[in-house]
Amino acid sequence: MNLQDLLDPTLDASSKGFPHHAPPLRRSAIGSQGWNVLRGDLPLPLAVIRRDALAGNLQWMQQFAAAHGVGLAPHGKTTMSPQLFRRQLDQGAWGLTFATVVQLRAGVAAGARRCLVANQVFQAIDLQGIADLRRTNPGLRVAFLVDSQAQLELIAAWHAGHGDTAPFDVLLEMGVDGGRTGCRSHAQALALARALRASAATRLVGIECYEGLGATGDSAADTAYADALLQRVRAIAQACDGEQLFETDEILLTAGGSAIFDLVADQLKMKLSLPVQGLLRSGCYVTHDHGTYHRFMSAVARRMGCGHGLHAAMEVWTAVQSCPEPGLAILAVGKRDISYDLELPLPIAWRAQDGTAVQAAPPDWKIAGLNDQHAYLRGSGAEHQALRVGDLVALGISHPCTTFDKWRWMPVVDDQYNVRDAIVTCF
Repeated sequence: MNLQDLLDPTLDASSKGFPHHAPPLRRSAIGSQGWNVLRGDLPLPLAVIRRDALAGNLQWMQQFAAAHGVGLAPHGKTTMSPQLFRRQLDQGAWGLTFATVVQLRAGVAAGARRCLVANQVFQAIDLQGIADLRRTNPGLRVAFLVDSQAQLELIAAWHAGHGDTAPFDVLLEMGVDGGRTGCRSHAQALALARALRASAATRLVGIECYEGLGATGDSAADTAYADALLQRVRAIAQACDGEQLFETDEILLTAGGSAIFDLVADQLKMKLSLPVQGLLRSGCYVTHDHGTYHRFMSAVARRMGCGHGLHAAMEVWTAVQSCPEPGLAILAVGKRDISYDLELPLPIAWRAQDGTAVQAAPPDWKIAGLNDQHAYLRGSGAEHQALRVGDLVALGISHPCTTFDKWRWMPVVDDQYNVRDAIVTCF
């Protein structure tokens, strides 16, 4: 696939949400078709991205990182969208982060030249994949995580059989008891760092952690948690620097998911014998959400003592397909279309089929359950009783990552829901 096919692919009615009657179109042509979501020009359900909120989110997060003196390496797994990768890089991102080598390949194809794989890489096919990417993309920088001697042995065994391959850049990962990956103690981490320095297969270029799984939304608890973890990160960085274990011109210190990034940003800056580049890896900020990250960002705003510039940019529009009993409307949308892993979707707006203005959803409206293709919208007020088959309902999400992966494309819309652009995904 060439760059044009990646950034500007041809879409057609084989993708859900694309008009049944429309001819195949390049992505770049979609914004000039005059389509409007509320007019019925596209089949529902349909995930859309609000253009102005998206632009504001991209700008705000980049400015936040710059104001705190760190770089931004957004996690690409959130969107897996080449168009959004380009916008993040064009906005000033240091590079991009990925979870797998498959994702990494898409990011490199979209133009990323500094990449983190925030995960353990050890399978021969993935090591070969990184080696191939470096060979075919001169100047490409890729660093991945290591957290055990067992992983290092697998890397070293592969590298020994490929003597013409340059060492792999790696980040030592620090973890927490009961958490996911990462070294659990300073002693374990330092012993591994020494082994990485001694190995011909690896170059230690920095330290990594992920604090997001411990976030609660309680500022006191989250501050204590983040401080404790980042103190360990800084301590191991200091120790590795003291023993000259880093093999790089610039040490990378990286953390920062999408929940409490404000609590780690300033701690990614420290003085060592080599320059230090702090990197935040937030990903969900691109479209934000109406649920989980909305609540986390409310806490961030309180800690910052001011408002924040992130706004929910993704909505999933659907239609009422049945009103089988009082207080219940069945919507034509389900688990195949929208996030449900952290919490159920949130009704945010609706529009009667008579073409009246979009209205905010009443506070008593709740999605009580989801099937593959159906959602159960319950409510007790007069507005719910007024719902009719054919009325439109907009749902907000909680956790954008698991809505993006349900769509091959999404229209980008203005405030009147005119389709102005489109993005595609590469899951």
